[in-house]
This record gives sequence, structure tokens and C-alpha cells, in this order.
Amino acid sequence: MRKLILLSLALLLGGIGQAHAQTLKIATIAPEASDWMMGMRAGAREIKERTDGRVTIKLYGGGVQGSDSQVLRKIRIGQLQGGAFTPSVLSDTYQDIALYNMPMVFNDQAEVDYVRERFDERLITGLEAAGFVSFGFAATGFSVILSNDPVDSVDDLKNKKVWVPQGDPVSEAALKALGLNPAPLPLSDVFTGLQTKLIEIVPGSPIGALVLQWHTKVDYMTDLPLLYTAALTAIDKKAFSRLKPQDQQIVRDVMTRLYKQYDEKSAIDDVEAKAALVNSGVERVVVDPVDAAEIRNLVLASNRRMGEKGLFSLDLYDEMMGHIAEYRLMQTKTLADDAEAEDEDRATSVASGQE
Repeated sequence: MRKLILLSLALLLGGIGQAHAQTLKIATIAPEASDWMMGMRAGAREIKERTDGRVTIKLYGGGVQGSDSQVLRKIRIGQLQGGAFTPSVLSDTYQDIALYNMPMVFNDQAEVDYVRERFDERLITGLEAAGFVSFGFAATGFSVILSNDPVDSVDDLKNKKVWVPQGDPVSEAALKALGLNPAPLPLSDVFTGLQTKLIEIVPGSPIGALVLQWHTKVDYMTDLPLLYTAALTAIDKKAFSRLKPQDQQIVRDVMTRLYKQYDEKSAIDDVEAKAALVNSGVERVVVDPVDAAEIRNLVLASNRRMGEKGLFSLDLYDEMMGHIAEYRLMQTKTLADDAEAEDEDRATSVASGQE
């Protein structure tokens, strides 16, 4: 009898444990052998171990679950619980999540860092309020122009089929502001588009170009920072809420740490990726500063028009641009102070020599 009671109790406890077990199925276009997938798989193992098997993360790499729009549709019907996306893909859910990806707003990584210290938490919180739990941004560098003919001015882009991410009206409007004809395609279709000449020019980060093999289909890289690119993992909030509170915290801890590691590594990877593109035979093209300023002014005017149309929060955009202007002013003052200090040192040295 005692053995029967113990067996029944074991079965009951096992059933309870199984009832609380949850699987989060997450899809991405990242190739199976990529650093991102390897990191995510390590994180998934840690989560399963720390939750005693109550939470399992199943990853689908290489785009096997389809395009971003197909993944989002599968999340809505419960076939998947999450995905790895570029922020613009989620802008229909939370319009301001793609604020960092606005064309031509940043000149360099230092400006990005200054803004992100002030905005990251607000954007991730806003996305969660809209229905997706995320764990931070993982930068993938600045988009440059990848092409089969050298591009160093807007004229070189005209009459060319220029890729724009499907569902990214802000970037599409920016291209139109430059007098160009954008060709919207899902990210998963870009390689085939280059292969079949459906698209001729691709704005993309060097890291992404290497990971997704775009560099094998282009000959030139125009080194102009078009827009800051990043990725994030987003999990349906309803699915996430089914996890026990302590398990939710474990997932947040592991994934936040993982994304911080990805993000910190990106600045180094971006530099190395540009070098790798050149070493693979892709030729670097530099845009004249006057032409770059002309392009930037046209694009920034387009950004503002899109904000006025309600595609994103104009107040939040203006606040971000204010921080960028603030940072640039500080940098200008620092350079001026450094120059003044050098002049004083030089004057002191000359005076000492005369004595």
C-alpha cells in the first residue's frame, strides 16, 4: 500500500510539473551556424537547466519558418511564440520601436551610445505594453550601400532597383525623397533578389552582408552611414505570462545578459566586417562630404514628414534629435577646448625656447 501511495504521489507531482512546462518556439533568419544561433542555444540550455525543465526554448534558424510577416502571423495564431526581428518589422505593433533605425539620423556609434543610454528602456517598455516582451537591442552596425556598380552620389542610384525592407514606410519614403524607386522585399528574399537581379542595390550592415552572404553578389561598398541597424528577440506577452513568475525572471536574466553581450561585441564586429568585405574583393567607395550632407538633408526632411503623418511619435523623434544635437555640441566644445589647450602648450614651448 505504501509503495502504491508513493507511486501515485510521484505520478501526481510529475503531472503537475508537466502541466507547468512551457515551450517557447522562436524563429529567425539567422543561419544555424551563426554566432547568434550558437549564443541563443547556449542561453536556451541555461534556461532549461535553471528552471528544472519547466521552460524549453526551441529555435528555428535559417528562415525555415518563413519571412518576418509569416513569423508574426504564426505568433498571432500560436504556432510560434517569438522571433528575432529588426525593429521596423514590429513598428505596426509599436510604432516607436524603430526610432533608432530612422535613416541618416546618426553619424557614428558614439552618438548612438549617447541616445541609447536615454532611450533603450523606454522603447523596450513601450514594446512590452504593446504586447511583446523583449530583452534589449543587439546592434548589427551601420547600413552602407552594397552594389555592383560604384555609388558615390545620388545620381548613381537613379534608375536602379534599390531594396527597402518590406513594411518600412519611413525608409521607403526616404528613398523616394532622393528621387529613387524602392523595391520592397522581405529580408529573407534579398539574397535571391540580388541573385536574380530583381534588386541591384542593397542598404545593409557589413555584419549582415557577411552572415547572409550578400557580399558574394556585390562588388562595391559605399561607406556612408545610412542608418543604424539592430535586432531584438520579441516574445508574445500572453505566451510569456504563462510562465511562472520566477521562470519569467530567469528568462529575462539570461536573455538580457545574452543581448548585452551581442551588443557589446557589435562595435568590434562592424569594423572587422568592413575589413572582411574588402578582403573578399568588395571595393570600398567614399562619398564626398558635400554630397553626403545633401543626401542627409533630404532624408531628414523626409523623416520629419513621416512623423507629421503619424508613422511615429514626432515628440519622441524630436527628443532623440535634441539629444544628438546636444552630443554634437559637446563634442564641438571638447574639440575647441583641446585645440585651445594645444595652442597654449605650443605658445608656452616657444616662450620657453626663447628664454
